[in-house]
Amino acid sequence: MSETAPTISADETLEATTLASRTFDSIKADIIDGELAQGTKIVESDLALKYGISRGPLREAIHRLEQIKLIVRIPHAGSRVITLDTRMMEDIYIARESLEGMAARLAARLMPENEIRALSALLDQHEAAIGETEGKAYFQREGDIDFHYRIAVASKNQWILENLNGELYQLIRMCRRQSGQIPTRAQTALDQHRQIAAAIARRDEELAEILMRRHISGAWEIVKKILEDQHD
Repeated sequence: MSETAPTISADETLEATTLASRTFDSIKADIIDGELAQGTKIVESDLALKYGISRGPLREAIHRLEQIKLIVRIPHAGSRVITLDTRMMEDIYIARESLEGMAARLAARLMPENEIRALSALLDQHEAAIGETEGKAYFQREGDIDFHYRIAVASKNQWILENLNGELYQLIRMCRRQSGQIPTRAQTALDQHRQIAAAIARRDEELAEILMRRHISGAWEIVKKILEDQHD
């Protein structure tokens, strides 16, 4: 007499999906924050214990992290947290300068007045958050709380959105995390954000693009110095 394979209920499927999503968010945050260091080997048993999850949902979370390039699968070596070497980071910043510069130009042209006011209010929130760290850090949470994210959305350009807010977005956040931890950078970055927002509010497309490009290139100079010091 053959045994009937156990069926999985819709509730169990939903629970596994929810667990995978929560684990995806937790691991993603730990990678961005550096809690899971770049180059760390992905050992499923260790991660299952750390995040209190079974292997099935964990593997789904890891697969999603591979899709957004935070985890890379290396032939014959398994999976690891991505390592942002100097060349990769330089390429990211070059792409950012071009894409975000154009996003700022388009935002100055297209951003509705209510969104411009909301952008200014967001920077007030950021200033308060910087004050809580005594000016030592400026790191924006993902999505609408992110100044750069809002400007990319305001560009209303699908290609810019897909590149800046798609799979490149989390790598950009990893890069920004490094420059955002430098003493004095927090206030400088906030001041530059306010200048960009002011140019957008004045509908000065050329100035908005120039200021954004300078902002990105300045951040890259800081990150490049960090990388150089690490290799001395």
